[in-house]
Amino acid sequence: MSMETLEVESSADRPLGDRWTLQWTPIVAGAFVACAVSSIMLTFATSVGLGVSSTAPTWRDASVALWVLSCIYLILQALVSFGCGGYLAGRVRSPYAAIETEQVEKRDGLHGIASWALAVILGTALAALVTTSIGRPNSLTQPTSSTEPSALSYEIDHLFRSPRRPPGTDLAPSRAEAGRVLMTASSHNGVSNDDRTYLAQLVTETTGISGADADRRVDKAIADSRAAISRARAGLIVVAFSVAAALLFGAVAAWAGAEAGGRHRDGKPLSDWMLHANHFSRSRRTWTGSSARRA
Repeated sequence: MSMETLEVESSADRPLGDRWTLQWTPIVAGAFVACAVSSIMLTFATSVGLGVSSTAPTWRDASVALWVLSCIYLILQALVSFGCGGYLAGRVRSPYAAIETEQVEKRDGLHGIASWALAVILGTALAALVTTSIGRPNSLTQPTSSTEPSALSYEIDHLFRSPRRPPGTDLAPSRAEAGRVLMTASSHNGVSNDDRTYLAQLVTETTGISGADADRRVDKAIADSRAAISRARAGLIVVAFSVAAALLFGAVAAWAGAEAGGRHRDGKPLSDWMLHANHFSRSRRTWTGSSARRA
């Protein structure tokens, strides 16, 4: 009998539970729990103002303290939500046949990681769906023109502000053109002299103010636009870093939670940080033992 035949027979005789397989029911359940807990915590954070971005084009009051607090909360919610999802994935997973404790913990941890990955995919799809829904044109979230940069809507409003504008004046083309010029304020060379002169003429024709006032208004709009674009970029960097850190910490929490859930499932001693959570389980076993002795 060849070696290949022996390997096939030994693999066939091995119990099904000892093979490296994933049980998708606890993985899916853990992912759903992680998404639900994360949604609740993120909704609470949004309601109390913990965020560095907003759908409102004029929202930009994000201090350094708010950025740090939002980053810490985002990581905290990832630890809690993914830890809960990983714990459930390890707790309800069917135990394997008699294998080493280290292998059991490793397989529980892999179930937690799989639950974390599925929760990330579900959360990304849900976020994309919500973003698409919010991005639809409406009177609250869209600027005057679809080509006008929403990040500079306030600067453009101030640029074309006029107390005596004729009714029915369509400023959409002028606002869009001015917005594209102001977007170059954050470039290496900044707004060119030709663009600045043209923008001042456009403001004079639209608002009717003098040339000197138009020049001062244009200079202020350029400076404010540069600052607004810098704040928007800083906010995006903070959000990206926070999300990446939260996902990495969430993977660790999912692994640890799945191992803890597996230990709860198998009735094995837990780590010190899980002893308090195991108090109810110990009390229940003590009550069950005393009831059996009385019977």
